[in-house]
Parts: sequence; structure tokens; C-alpha cells
Amino acid sequence: MNIISTKSNEDKVNTITEMCKLFKVSARTLRFYESKELLFPIRRGQHRLFTKSDRGRMKLIMQGKRFGFSLEEIRQLLNLYNFGDHRTRQIKQTYQLGLKRLSSMEQQKKELGLAIKDLKTQLQLCKDLLLKRGADSRDL
Repeated sequence: MNIISTKSNEDKVNTITEMCKLFKVSARTLRFYESKELLFPIRRGQHRLFTKSDRGRMKLIMQGKRFGFSLEEIRQLLNLYNFGDHRTRQIKQTYQLGLKRLSSMEQQKKELGLAIKDLKTQLQLCKDLLLKRGADSRDL
């Protein structure tokens, strides 16, 4: 990763190309996140420069997406970072939202398990019928 060096590690910035490589997303995705007020890169003419804060926010965006949070939920959680209470409100909101999402994911897992079981049963019934009708077992 080629980072543009400035005064300190805190001040290092990444170009949009570098951010794309770092997070395996497209430039369009980064611009979209900027339009949704999830990222706040420094603008120098047509160039966007992403700070340590933007990199941290991007890590949280990617994690939130992986957990199934909506972009609006992620935006609201990120906006609690500078609330002035040592992130207590942000952590509490994240915890509560995480509990809800976990419950939903566990329900989906249960439903998916049942659907898989039912599909396997139906596939076996189809296979048995085809074999009774003379189908070649090598084709099944």
C-alpha cells in the first residue's frame, strides 16, 4: 500500500485507488459511502484523500455490512463516535443492535436448516421415483 506521508502516522492519507485496494471495493462504492455521509475524505480539487479516521470508519462499515446492518444503521452508529461520553452511547447502541441482528440471524439459520432438510427429503423422493421409472442411477 502506498501511503502519502505527511507529519505523523495520524496524518497519513490514502488515495481512492489505495482505499479500493485496501478494502477490496470499487471507487464507486467509496463515493457512494461518501454521499451517504459514512466517509468524509479530504477534497483537493477532484481528488479524495482518506485519513486514518476514514480507514477506521471503513473497517466498521465493512464489518457492519457483514453482520447485515443497514447503511443507515451503520451511519447512525458511526455518528455516535464523537458524542463526548467516551463512546459509551455508541457501544450501547451497537450492542443492542447486535443483539437484534443476532436473533434475526439465528432465526434465519433455523429456517434455512428446515428448508435444507425439506429439500433433501423432496430430492430423495424425486430420485426414488426416477429410479422406479427406470432412470439410470449414474445420471442422478
